[in-house]
Amino acid sequence: MVKKRRRHTAAFKFRVALEALEGSKTISQLSSEHEIHANQIGAWKRQLLEDGPRVFASNGERKQREQEAQEAELYEQIGRLKMELEWLKKKLPTSVRERRRMVDVSDPTLSVRHQGKLLGLSRSSIYYQAVPESALNLHLMRLINEQYLRTPFYGWLKTVAYLRRLGYAINGKRVRRLMCLMGIQAIYPRRSSSSPGQGHKRYPNLLRNLPITHVNQVWSADITCVPTLRGFMYLAAVIDWHSRYVLAWQLSNILDGIFCLDALRQALSKGRPKIFNTDQGAQCTADAFTSCLLAANIQVSMDGRGRALDNFFCERLWRSVKYENIYLNQYDTVRELQTGLCVYFDFYNHERPHQSLNYRTPAEEHFVL
Repeated sequence: MVKKRRRHTAAFKFRVALEALEGSKTISQLSSEHEIHANQIGAWKRQLLEDGPRVFASNGERKQREQEAQEAELYEQIGRLKMELEWLKKKLPTSVRERRRMVDVSDPTLSVRHQGKLLGLSRSSIYYQAVPESALNLHLMRLINEQYLRTPFYGWLKTVAYLRRLGYAINGKRVRRLMCLMGIQAIYPRRSSSSPGQGHKRYPNLLRNLPITHVNQVWSADITCVPTLRGFMYLAAVIDWHSRYVLAWQLSNILDGIFCLDALRQALSKGRPKIFNTDQGAQCTADAFTSCLLAANIQVSMDGRGRALDNFFCERLWRSVKYENIYLNQYDTVRELQTGLCVYFDFYNHERPHQSLNYRTPAEEHFVL
């Protein structure tokens, strides 16, 4: 038969602990009298000694002690919340545009200012609306882009002289700003033609004196800007060097790495090259971009510093796209540009013959039709 566990009242525990505290009897005597284990009596005695001062503490001391305990608990909660907030910030998108999309101005519980703090955004950046370029600036950007394709060695000084000869009374500051906005600069040897992001790894150029003999030996990616009547868009493309076949392309209204990575993933769904070559721009040296290549066991190659013509095939592609499509159509909206580029790249791949391919199309060379 299992012996039922005894339960003692608080008054009984206090009386036994008080007897033990008096010291007139040994713990063994008290254990025998009350039929309680000696260790239990010792524990009650220690508890009485520890908690006794609290019984006689004044109301002020008791309240102060309770307040200190509450403050300690509050500090612990704040520390835990800060740690969780720092962890959350590391998981947030790095793009300011993506974080701005997460702000809900209609949220009744969190103010926009508080949401901005949680997302690492200033209040002004949340409400900021970019001012569109004027009609004159858009026209000047078109002229600059057209002239740049004819004379890519023109810097901003010669571009200013060219525009002034056309009758536009503008200064160099505007031309430099517009060229920077378009992402174009003169081709000449310099210290750095494309700047990698902070901490981004740069890879050597693997294409020096390398004969290109077959499809999927070398792929390459590059970015250019294309005009519309309402502004400029950025176009990224992936091309096979041997066949000149455009494997993938993407448009974006800002110069970030997301649309470049989308183009890369779209191209990799169609095959794998042995070597993938890019410039040293921050978009293509980002860990997300290079990790995608390395995970597919693809060797990463990058143009030399100041060597804009190392990626000649992409530069030649941009010239064809702009002169044969963009400048002939004058697209008004991004939707029209997207549709027009779809039509052109299909024509470029499947109908347009290349002299360097013995007048075969890129698709015929790429798929050995």
